[in-house]
Amino acid sequence: MAADLASTVIKPLHREGYRFLVIFAVITLVLFLIWTPLGWVGVGLTVWCYYFFRDPERVTPSREGLIISPADGIVSAIEPAVPPVELGLDPTPRTRVSVFMNVFDCHVNRMPIGGTITAVAYRPGKFLNASLDKASDDNERNGLAVELTDGRSLAVVQIAGLVARRILCDVQPGDVLETGQRFGMIRFGSRVDVYLPDGVAPLVAVGQGMIAGETVLADLKAEEAPRLGVMR
Repeated sequence: MAADLASTVIKPLHREGYRFLVIFAVITLVLFLIWTPLGWVGVGLTVWCYYFFRDPERVTPSREGLIISPADGIVSAIEPAVPPVELGLDPTPRTRVSVFMNVFDCHVNRMPIGGTITAVAYRPGKFLNASLDKASDDNERNGLAVELTDGRSLAVVQIAGLVARRILCDVQPGDVLETGQRFGMIRFGSRVDVYLPDGVAPLVAVGQGMIAGETVLADLKAEEAPRLGVMR
């Protein structure tokens, strides 16, 4: 029982988090030397730092054709949009599902579906609030074009936000990844867009909570209409 409780609270730390955790811990020690109440503020921030860089295991649905959320967070928008031009995909508008991550969400990004990476393209830009529609076009971003096993394509784009200042991507063209596999992260608040293959409707609604590597975002085999959500 104690072990189960500990595993629920204590999660593995992403490799990017270790140096930040050390920095926060050193600052906390200095704050204690200056004034004890400040030190306890530092303790809270250090715990938050650990929590931000957590990298928990996820159970990914494995049926062929499922597209899974690449990020923890909230679906902030579902709308037609053209994929970033730098990815070299067909300029025809596709359904874009945007998942917004706040500073308390897990920021490790996972592949929405298995396939071959055909392009990785970074583009510098602004650091607007990632929940804004124009963030997809104006903000710093890193995009992946993915060729699926049936020949169709999908794009997933990491977008920096108001606080985020670094996008990390661990894959390159030619890599073959599985659904739910980690491919990068964005530090300190951001957004991930998924451009679905033509004709594929999302199975989520705006405002819905998402879990990276677990929540089904769409299904290549589904024929139902886009879903609407109701706040309860």
